[in-house]
Amino acid sequence: MAVKQKVLTGITTSGTPHLGNLVGAILPAIEASKGKETSSFLFLADYHSLIKKLDSKLTHESSFEIAACWLACGLDPKKVIFYRQSDIPHIFELAWILGCLTSKGLLNRAHAYKAAMSDNELSGAKDVDKGITMGLFNYPILMAADILMFSADIVPVGQDQKQHIEMTRDIALRFNHHYGDLLTPPEASISKLTGVLPGIDGRKMSKSYNNTIPIFADEGSLKKTIMKIKTNSLEPGVPKDITDCNIFAIFKSISKENDVKSFQKMYEEGIGWGDAKTYLFDNLSLFLSSYKKEYLKIIKDRDYVESVLKEGANKALEVSTPLIEDIRKSVGIKGF
Repeated sequence: MAVKQKVLTGITTSGTPHLGNLVGAILPAIEASKGKETSSFLFLADYHSLIKKLDSKLTHESSFEIAACWLACGLDPKKVIFYRQSDIPHIFELAWILGCLTSKGLLNRAHAYKAAMSDNELSGAKDVDKGITMGLFNYPILMAADILMFSADIVPVGQDQKQHIEMTRDIALRFNHHYGDLLTPPEASISKLTGVLPGIDGRKMSKSYNNTIPIFADEGSLKKTIMKIKTNSLEPGVPKDITDCNIFAIFKSISKENDVKSFQKMYEEGIGWGDAKTYLFDNLSLFLSSYKKEYLKIIKDRDYVESVLKEGANKALEVSTPLIEDIRKSVGIKGF
């Protein structure tokens, strides 16, 4: 019998589910989970959210909304292991062990940390580490623990997260060098779409930038958001380039090839930006309708969502418990 390939994906619970989450992580992960050769670990990265925001109500509600979103979009709890990061204490135990092996120099090179220091330098702060928490600095270690705790072979990420997977490999190999081959160095899976979907301001769609398109907003709010998408000043009737166009990139992420070609022809014929946004809204609304209908049902039953996550946590613990026991023994944390 062939050994299943383990694939792991998580979403940080720091805001309302948005289109970037949906097309970049949720739908591809659900589709991948249907393969007989794949064992999927899908989770809510709720402790990661504390790095970004210290709003307890937001963290709690976001966890519920994102869990409901996964389920509304077709996640089958019987076919995947679906859990909350916070329900698996072994992850945080492993994070400490890995932290004791990880050099500060490696973490100094993390993009998020370097960006935060750069912002301080540009603002003229005397201390380049001003406002930078140990949570941000240690983020790559917790992410490594998320991945290594379940021996994930493949981790689908955006281009901006590739470095974290490389760090995870380095950390795993360092551990294995000292204590034996217990940890599985993962490979990153980077799609052309994941991690590059633009938000309404042209930057990567992200809760951190507050430029997202919420997928379960009412029709009025959704249209209002779409109409805010940044464009250039080309007038109607003037042919437009689809390259680096936020409207076109978002449309392409939700559409079939024939529809994309039709929209491209409209660009060549000089469609006005207002009409292009309306066309995007109409198609996006249709694309989201079935997910939204199911989501509105699921959010009425919090007990169901909680029971799914608890069951998923039990399955996850069945995987993590034997490995953490081996890890403890390997580092000398064991009974006499």
